Amino acid sequence: MIQPLAVSMGDPAGIGPEIIAKAWDERTRRALPPFFAVGDARAVQAVWPGPICHIREPAEAAAAFDRGLPVLGVADGGEIVPGHPDVDGARCALHALELAQGLVRSGAAGALVTAPVSKAQLYQIGFTHPGQTEFVAERCGIAGENAVMMLAGPDLRVVPITTHIPLSAVPGQLTIELIAAKGRATARGLMRNFGILNPRLAFAGVNPHAGESGKIGREEIDILIPAVELLRSEGIDATGPFAADTMFHARARAGYDAAMCCYHDQALIPIKTLHFDEGVNITLGLPIVRTSPDHGTAFGIAGQNIAEPGAMIAAIAMAADAATRRAAATA
Repeated sequence: MIQPLAVSMGDPAGIGPEIIAKAWDERTRRALPPFFAVGDARAVQAVWPGPICHIREPAEAAAAFDRGLPVLGVADGGEIVPGHPDVDGARCALHALELAQGLVRSGAAGALVTAPVSKAQLYQIGFTHPGQTEFVAERCGIAGENAVMMLAGPDLRVVPITTHIPLSAVPGQLTIELIAAKGRATARGLMRNFGILNPRLAFAGVNPHAGESGKIGREEIDILIPAVELLRSEGIDATGPFAADTMFHARARAGYDAAMCCYHDQALIPIKTLHFDEGVNITLGLPIVRTSPDHGTAFGIAGQNIAEPGAMIAAIAMAADAATRRAAATA
């Protein structure tokens, strides 16, 4: 039995508090394990009429879970108005993330699930990381190239090798070493978190038609093919590069366990098309389990009771499965 999961609320003006509360409503029907929210309880009360159990430490969450949503409070988030983010809310979100990941790293919580944050607001208070993935990786002492953002749904897993950078910067960021490092971390993560004994990685080309043998780009020849060959020499089942426009239909998806994509939208468009309401962001390569729903703060619908909790429910379930699998492997 793993410890209760820590779920950071994200920006209190976003839909994070609402979808966490709705996930608690679905706890029995979806067979969710005990979890507790970390953040300002007023953010939940502003959007949800259900019961809240204030807890002082994670150990109290399991006993409280059937009575109400357990909430471990952090510093006051200021005036909370759903749909209207501000810097006080950003500070609250960062404090919640810091506390939640620390509890998981210490073993007091079984896994970390993070609700969406507003990077624009966080940057105003001095946040310097591209996102929560990089922040958590740094706190865990993991180099950026060894932490992998995987987006996973029922029928597809994708990894963007480069993430939140301009498209024009992608070719300059792609190196044999980076691609191989992401491939190794992905293979290890699929084994540790998903129980896949011999992970199959399929690499997408960066250019249309995977460069057509160099006629419309040489990145495949100069960078991707050597990286794939290096991974194969290390015993990893890596294939490609393939033309990205033929990689995501049903028959193609059956041939790999994760699609390795060169840039953000190459990975995110197919996963969000197939699994918009149930896609999960899971960070591979960490000493802890961390997941997140694969969507943003949705300030435009915050406070209207229309946010779909499916991705948060899937993130909690995936985190619990991965943490349980890891615990069993070390027992």
